[in-house]
Amino acid sequence: MHFSGFRVLKEALTGHKGWKPLWRNPDPQPAYDYIIVGGGGHGLATAYYLASAFEGSRIAVLEKGWLGQGNIGRNTTIIRSNYLLPGNEPFYEFSMKLWEGLEQEFNFNAMVSQRGILNLCHTDAQRDAYRRRGNAMLLAGADAQLLDREEVRAMAPYLNIDNARFPIKGGLLQRRAGTARHDGVAWGYARGADRRGVDLIQNCEVTGFRIEAGRVTGVETSRGLIGARKVGVAVAGSSSRVMSMAGMRLPIESHVLQAFVSEGLKPVIPGVITYGAGHFYVSQSDKGGLVFGGDIDGYNSYAQRGNLPVIEDVAEGGMSLMPMIGRARLLRAWGGVMDMSMDGSPIIDRTPIEGLYLNAGWCYGGFKATPASGYAFAHLMARDAPHVTARAYRLDRFARGLVIDEKGVGATPNLH
Repeated sequence: MHFSGFRVLKEALTGHKGWKPLWRNPDPQPAYDYIIVGGGGHGLATAYYLASAFEGSRIAVLEKGWLGQGNIGRNTTIIRSNYLLPGNEPFYEFSMKLWEGLEQEFNFNAMVSQRGILNLCHTDAQRDAYRRRGNAMLLAGADAQLLDREEVRAMAPYLNIDNARFPIKGGLLQRRAGTARHDGVAWGYARGADRRGVDLIQNCEVTGFRIEAGRVTGVETSRGLIGARKVGVAVAGSSSRVMSMAGMRLPIESHVLQAFVSEGLKPVIPGVITYGAGHFYVSQSDKGGLVFGGDIDGYNSYAQRGNLPVIEDVAEGGMSLMPMIGRARLLRAWGGVMDMSMDGSPIIDRTPIEGLYLNAGWCYGGFKATPASGYAFAHLMARDAPHVTARAYRLDRFARGLVIDEKGVGATPNLH
């Protein structure tokens, strides 16, 4: 089924009787060439690119619940490539380029909206740091523009620019950044993978790995043993628990990250705005609700819900930045389980077990990295070599002292 404007018009005129399910619901086969554990954005993207870009066959995605129940549907939908370090910026710019052609490639409306992201600065030192970051972005082929105070005021006059404690001195703008519909991304990749023969197997929990002579030969699941030549694990906040079944201990902590949405308001936020004096970021959905978030909860957890102190902290940050939202009603909140690595950067690498591959440690950056993560992981599994933009994301970099510490706070996951 191909989507187009003509198809929408035809279905409207014929009572919408021709729409079909976006993907099949097959039973698992006894064995596959590739098994992807995790039916979130990264797992579905990996399967899609394995089938489309690397011509892989006999591929299955195993999801313990339903597709999109995890972090892919529990985030603030931001896409961007405004990183600093050479281990990160080329990768996220590669992801940004994939975002720009994504909907046309898999023929699905993921509502990619390049409305821009503005990072505010409040001190001279912060402005200098943004200047450095902007230059690094330009060197990697991304776009960046340093704004002064009056340019920020013209873009968002309602911000608390003259705040006595945290005056806004300017900001770093990436115009190509923006937002995408998180559910649409999951559904688009799932549909695209299914159209290329990938089996998307829901309600199939992995309970163990079959390992023989140092090589993975399959996975134990709630629906029986499924053989595999290669197995890739992309399960976000559950990475430590799943990989422990293979006898591996990861340099990862799991934390809850809460997000919030307000009642619908008239259009006011031009794109995505981040507060430089506190961890607060906000955008406006197409329905008018303000979508925002802040820091992770300070304790380790596998629960998809948070606590009230973080709600208070995020609300305080929002009020400090833009007091006008004080009378807006908060409609709902949700939580995703973040796999926080020791340096705040991800892991895409082979494991010591032959045929077993790991995609984890995405911290706050998982959603924006979805296309590049899937492509790089597919490249790794198909060719047993890292993609050129993901060479720094080795699992052993912590032992070798080659960390990618984007925020410069050391091995403290809760600060990343």
